[in-house]
Amino acid sequence: MHRERSAPRPGWEKIIEEQGLAFHRTSHPAHLSRPYWDESVHYVFDMEQVLALEKVVEELHQMCLQAVDHVVTTGRYHVLGLPDWLAAPIEASWRRRDPYLYGRFDLRYDGEGPAKLLEYNADTPTCLVEGSVVQWFWKEDLFPEDDQWNSVHEALIARWEEISPRLVPGPVHFAWPGEDESGEDYMTIAYIQETAEQAGIQGVSIAMEDIGWHSGTRRFVDLQEREIRTVSKLYPWEWIVTESFGRHVPEAPTAWIEPMWKMLLSNKGLLVLLWELFPGHPNLLPAYLNTPANLTSYIQKPLLGREGNNMRIVTPDGPQAQTGGGYGAEGFVFQEFMALPEFDGEYPVLGTWVVGEEPVGLGIRETTALITDDTSSFVPHRIRL
Repeated sequence: MHRERSAPRPGWEKIIEEQGLAFHRTSHPAHLSRPYWDESVHYVFDMEQVLALEKVVEELHQMCLQAVDHVVTTGRYHVLGLPDWLAAPIEASWRRRDPYLYGRFDLRYDGEGPAKLLEYNADTPTCLVEGSVVQWFWKEDLFPEDDQWNSVHEALIARWEEISPRLVPGPVHFAWPGEDESGEDYMTIAYIQETAEQAGIQGVSIAMEDIGWHSGTRRFVDLQEREIRTVSKLYPWEWIVTESFGRHVPEAPTAWIEPMWKMLLSNKGLLVLLWELFPGHPNLLPAYLNTPANLTSYIQKPLLGREGNNMRIVTPDGPQAQTGGGYGAEGFVFQEFMALPEFDGEYPVLGTWVVGEEPVGLGIRETTALITDDTSSFVPHRIRL
């Protein structure tokens, strides 16, 4: 694993916008000189490293499913800061094995030592358009003789085909936050809808705020008062359950993708549970709930934080970094701090995709800061053959 420089393609901005990355300007802080999509640099891997990472992601996925079963079996929802009323519908969702689509494991990896799980984006992971279509065509344009860890697009279509028989007949509604100013959420869910339609599933776009509750039929409906039978959403479960209509979720027959049991994975309390269930695992970092315990170097993370908000890094030399934000009332996880590897003054985080049961791809974000946040840039990768 190493970092290389290469000349950006002439007209690269128009190229990536036509491929779906229309939000690369609006989702990135305007004061930054470095673009969000940066193809002036990229990372190079050998096939052995990628195969090893695939095994890590596959094992982490299975460990996470065991963690879900552990919470449902023992009732340890308090570790995740979830209200009591959610226990029954989450358990019912898990017992039914409600189908799921995808997720993204964020890993620390330097090309040599074992990869370490930083967190799991299991409910509303983004970086999908750039991690799937955009970087693949970059590779094809500049390095057609090489490979890339990237079968995300094909895997999403295949997964929709696999779960389609379990869905109630009728269109799937694809929902995003209507207040999404950057367009990132909209373009991401639109891409997911495209993969479903390529699998033969009819899709309907809808803003989450336009989903209504019909008190007579006890069903969720769209603006045309059609029953919403299946929702594929890019809207966090922790937001849904705190809104007035969230209480209706358990009684409605609507299928949700991602399903309700994914709430147990889209929460940094998962890191605590994994360390308890698999202590000393080479791909985990020690993590504790609301206390650093015996950790002398740690990063403090809110259970439900996003985009690197409300994090704090402390080492024996004192505080090293801290970010602001509005999260933390739900509690914190204290995870052992292992600094990201440095490549030319940049710190990359590997976002590894799993679709269904399969590890299928890699996207990399990097920044000059110790904490990856919304100032980070996406850079492509290739596998040298």
